[in-house]
Amino acid sequence: MTQSYLAATCTALTGPSSIQIVERETVPLQSGEVRMEVHAVGLNFPDLLMTQGKYQFRPDPPFVPGLEAAGVVIEVAPDIERVKPGDRVMAGGKGGALAAQWVVDETAISPLPPSLSFTEGACWQTAASTAWHALVERGHLQSGESLLVLGASGGVGMAAVKMAKHIGATVIGTGSSEEKRAAIRQAGADHVLDSADPELAGKVKEITAGKGADVIFDPVGGTLTLTATRAIAWNGRYLIVGFASGSIPSFPANHALIKTYSLIGVRAGESPRRDPELAKRQNAALRELASQGVMRPHISHRFAFTDAAQALAVIEKREAIGRVVVELFAS
Repeated sequence: MTQSYLAATCTALTGPSSIQIVERETVPLQSGEVRMEVHAVGLNFPDLLMTQGKYQFRPDPPFVPGLEAAGVVIEVAPDIERVKPGDRVMAGGKGGALAAQWVVDETAISPLPPSLSFTEGACWQTAASTAWHALVERGHLQSGESLLVLGASGGVGMAAVKMAKHIGATVIGTGSSEEKRAAIRQAGADHVLDSADPELAGKVKEITAGKGADVIFDPVGGTLTLTATRAIAWNGRYLIVGFASGSIPSFPANHALIKTYSLIGVRAGESPRRDPELAKRQNAALRELASQGVMRPHISHRFAFTDAAQALAVIEKREAIGRVVVELFAS
């Protein structure tokens, strides 16, 4: 076991430019912990927000970003029996993945399915768990219903498109450029619309024969949210997933009353932590979906570990289509 390892470290809350590659000392494992050699790290929008001090979980610098990774187990605590050194795994947590080694709780570890490479496994779990939790657990999306996915070219948006098609829904995705809209079509959306189209709500209603979308999946927020509420069906479900636009919208309560739609908050990470039965249900569902290769990620950018700051900058500039991955080993 090496006594030190390299970690891409946020040294100030000034965004990607604060990332420096720093040597850290290994620490002994505590009960229930697993140490993994990281092969690839999937970056998420919250990683960027954390480097800016804008995420709800706000660690003080210096800290290591990275919510999910894939790699190989190199050490386990004495009380661990479920995994062993040499196992190929995926893992998720509140941070720390963007390093050569990562110590996580045993419960955060899942086997890497043969259907996924390390690179794919590194960016599968967070987006897939958000899509599953939103559409299945919170939105109760059914086969034959219609789903409008805002920001469908993002990692979470693409996972939602693929999860909804797996369920059997009709999917309408929005994207801000032709390149992004082409990727949304490739992901399986039945219909793709320009998110800036002033007739967006009307076109959704036209696609749904005047009814509107049964469920709306919104990781974007901002002005697009209010446009989308005009496209929701009677008794529809509006899933509040995040605010990638940087703007938190205010919903008109009278409109929700008149159309009797539900506003539903989605916390795919926190909800299972608070509800052990939900955690078991979600973990079992995700293991099965992963084994089937459902929601296989679209990866638009791959970076070397030394270019971690550039990888986060791609997310900041909104250049990513699907996922951005930092690779420590060829995968």
